[in-house]
Amino acid sequence: MKLRIEKAVYGGSGLARADGKAIFVPFTLPGEEVEAQIAADKGGFATAELQAVIHPSPARTQPQCPYFGTCGGCQYQHATYAAQVEMKLAILRESLERAHIRDVPDIASVTADPFGYRNRIRLHIRKNPFALCYKFRNSHANLPVDTCPIASPLLQRAIEILNQDGHNLDLAEFVTEIELFTSPDDSTLLLSLWTGRPAPEAKQFLARTSTQLLQTLPELQGIGIFSVEKTRAASRLLAHSGAGYLRYSAAGYNYRVSLGSFFQVNRFLIDPLIRLVTAGEQGGAAWDLYAGVGLFSLPLTGNFAAVTAVESSPYAVRDLRENLHGTAHRAVVADSAAFLRRGAQQRQPAPDLVVVDPPRAGLGRDVTTALGKIRPRKITYVSCDPATLSRDLAALLESGYRLTNIHLLDLFPQTFHLESVTHLTLE
Repeated sequence: MKLRIEKAVYGGSGLARADGKAIFVPFTLPGEEVEAQIAADKGGFATAELQAVIHPSPARTQPQCPYFGTCGGCQYQHATYAAQVEMKLAILRESLERAHIRDVPDIASVTADPFGYRNRIRLHIRKNPFALCYKFRNSHANLPVDTCPIASPLLQRAIEILNQDGHNLDLAEFVTEIELFTSPDDSTLLLSLWTGRPAPEAKQFLARTSTQLLQTLPELQGIGIFSVEKTRAASRLLAHSGAGYLRYSAAGYNYRVSLGSFFQVNRFLIDPLIRLVTAGEQGGAAWDLYAGVGLFSLPLTGNFAAVTAVESSPYAVRDLRENLHGTAHRAVVADSAAFLRRGAQQRQPAPDLVVVDPPRAGLGRDVTTALGKIRPRKITYVSCDPATLSRDLAALLESGYRLTNIHLLDLFPQTFHLESVTHLTLE
């Protein structure tokens, strides 16, 4: 059928309508007339596959990656970068409007180079013949790759080298996935491997291959082997060699980031993100919830008398404590929701600032309710999902907060994912 694409929607598709039914078509752009074939009719809506572009948008461009459209990693390489940012701004604005959030300020965008930005990539391993793989779009099947244009140059070179030497390293016989993480200047690497084998075998494997891995990738600073867990339990570190961490410099601060710890992936926008969250903030007390390794906690220590950083991941907590070492500020090992509930029950004095950087599921009712009871003077919300952000902001506004400003940070160019930073002040 012929369709006209009305707008981009979160998830990477374009929205069209036929006989009143919403139809989602990937790899399309607003305003385009396309030919598409229904892939799945879900009753109230349908998904379709693009067959041809009849009238292309002026924003349509040639993808840089040979795997685009086949690989499940990127959704927007067919659009100019300026168009990608505009689509994300429109999606964020519409999400806020659907949550009935009033008086939304103009949303500013913060961008950088849209290629070569990732400092971390995770790949699957195909055994025979050996290959590093992403996943086919809408599939669990492995897609062998020999390049990834959104990854840093060192990571791209590591893909090439490991594709050549992985068979000789016996990686396929022992490892199911690998992850590469690079320093901001692309000079050093951490390598994480995942296996279903027990810890003694992991230690033996590492003992016989670590030297060869270091020869293959001389930038390696540490190697870790993690367990593949069949449940939702976190992977366990079974064995490691080398330093086991990187020193990551960002916005004038020096962070330790260990094997297993989360860190933001866009090496070009970490500095602007830190400044946007922390610059100009000062006072007596600040709480940094979902603190990770202390990306925001450490800068906040310079302008607040007491910073409390709350984190539950055992890997990140070790780094958080190290990164706050030598300051008078504290790291709390706790779930952020539980920490806030205790604070509300004990009627602790309200901090001047609370920074929240939750996972994709957002804060949820427990956290927004607790914040509404504690009533910090300011809340800064770092979000990676516009739907859960909008839901949580609606709850916080009901508690007496107002939106001061919102920024879209495009931490994930070429993909539909978007990051935002929202500042709220208690009225």
